[in-house]
Amino acid sequence: MIILEGNDQKLFDWVQEKNLIRQYDLLLNCIEVGLKQGPTAIDKYMLWSLNHVAVANICQFSGRFREEPIYIGNHKPPHFKDVPDFMDRYISFIHENWFLLSATQLAAYGLWRLNWIHPFIEGNGRTARATCYYLLCARTERLLPGSKIVPERIRETPAEYVAALQAADRAWEQGNYDLSAMETYLARLLQEQLADAAQEAGI
Repeated sequence: MIILEGNDQKLFDWVQEKNLIRQYDLLLNCIEVGLKQGPTAIDKYMLWSLNHVAVANICQFSGRFREEPIYIGNHKPPHFKDVPDFMDRYISFIHENWFLLSATQLAAYGLWRLNWIHPFIEGNGRTARATCYYLLCARTERLLPGSKIVPERIRETPAEYVAALQAADRAWEQGNYDLSAMETYLARLLQEQLADAAQEAGI
């Protein structure tokens, strides 16, 4: 079953919104497991499941790595044959740097690199934002409070989000690893989430 956006925009939007709700419920489950199991809880199977839920009924190849080329604006993601290796390296980097990087540094990597690899046909941004929030919570060892969480705040600030991604891309193209812009951006959004949560709690 698949719903084509051009056939029924209203239904497509409704399904996409419902998918985001289901993805958030799954993300909460993943966070709870991660809080119990520690750094190595994140793996490709978790990412597959987050992607599948995000694009169920709007993409027939949800929850699996792409096996065809894909182009995103000026960014040319890696060849699809290289995606499994890049994803192994992605997960390995997270495991190996869990205690070396701060929560925002780890989340910045998770968000940028998954977008850079673009391992799925659809829902890469949604999966990357969910993974980013998983890393923020699991690395700080708590489910972060707040009714409006970082992924939603990212969706509300697309220009800053894209600028941070592009800054990291430019550094990488020049042979450098520099996620300072992305980390600063995420740290601000997280601070806003926590401040709003405190206000909601009357603190």
